[in-house]
Amino acid sequence: MDLPYNTRPSTEEIVAAVPGLAPYARPAVVLAPEPGEPTVHQSSVGGPLLWPADEPWPHCDIPDEKSGSGAPATAMVAVVQVYRRDAPGDWWPEGKDVFQLLWCPNVHWDPPAPHADVSPVVEIRWRSSADVTRVLGSPPLPVRQEEPDYGYTPVRCALTAVPLVDFPYPQALPDGELVKSVEKYAEATGGEGDVITRVAGIKFGGWPTWHLTDPCEVPCHTCGAPCRLLFTVASDDTTGITVGRWGDFRVFTCPDSDGHGYVFDQH
Repeated sequence: MDLPYNTRPSTEEIVAAVPGLAPYARPAVVLAPEPGEPTVHQSSVGGPLLWPADEPWPHCDIPDEKSGSGAPATAMVAVVQVYRRDAPGDWWPEGKDVFQLLWCPNVHWDPPAPHADVSPVVEIRWRSSADVTRVLGSPPLPVRQEEPDYGYTPVRCALTAVPLVDFPYPQALPDGELVKSVEKYAEATGGEGDVITRVAGIKFGGWPTWHLTDPCEVPCHTCGAPCRLLFTVASDDTTGITVGRWGDFRVFTCPDSDGHGYVFDQH
């Protein structure tokens, strides 16, 4: 699998070259996609979900580009399923070992919070696989969706976990001299791109990438505290996902309370 971060310097080499980065290191797991036929018992993009047969499938009735009224409500599509064994980390709720992300395959220009503008509307589920004894065989299909090549209906792919240590985008660092040191090192080691501080992809944890603006804090909608990145879905040729202008869809969580919900962001 030809991944840009396969040739990335080790964490030890990065910190040795730029010691000031050490306090900003965060664990992450990149989930590299490959076309395949995953089952409900595997991590996947666009694959079948471990979905209980007696649990209603999520639908979206929020106005979008295809329907200004949001009617009729349309079934969401499965985007990502990840098993804990593939992406262990402190982002998992206790007792849960399956993460599922679904979205409405249409652009929503002004959806209610916590959803992002000009973006799909999202549903997230955390599950215990042991609790799912009967699996839904045939999820409903959307009654309306963007053209197949628009980017919100993923190609079915298997996922390979790539654990790594992630570092923030240089402009997110508070020290000007540290920013210069990081940029110089990234330029010297990044090959065709900066793989020191711009690790994108389908990713648990780590730091957000920034494509369109300078880095900024993402505040919790409940308490205003700066949120922490939980999960990223990046635009990718293999998965067929195109987010915005070849950007990322990010899920942030409040560090102060799990009960404050998510903040969804497209960048």
